Amino acid sequence: MLESEESFYDSDSVRRLARQFELQAYDLRDYLKKFAQRTGEEVITDGFGVLTESAEVTSAYVGYADDATAAMKVVHEHLDRVADALRKVNRDTEVTDDDVSVLFGKSGDAQ
Repeated sequence: MLESEESFYDSDSVRRLARQFELQAYDLRDYLKKFAQRTGEEVITDGFGVLTESAEVTSAYVGYADDATAAMKVVHEHLDRVADALRKVNRDTEVTDDDVSVLFGKSGDAQ
């Protein structure tokens, strides 16, 4: 049997989880900036030089770097959306809990 104060939802844990997603997104964004600086078209072109034979290799590396950058941006945006969604769930759950408590005669100040 459950006690009346027992909860199935731990808002502190969800808050910490949202923060972890947010930090991962921040770290990935920082890494993405560094990656873009090190793999930009100019940097790659300088690395391979201007030989005729290097144009194809340079183009392949630039394409790969662009694809990798785009993929990392998608992951970064996804991590941000997960963190936002977890925060929204927490807000909505707290509001719902408060509303249900009022229905059962508990005031917002006394818990």
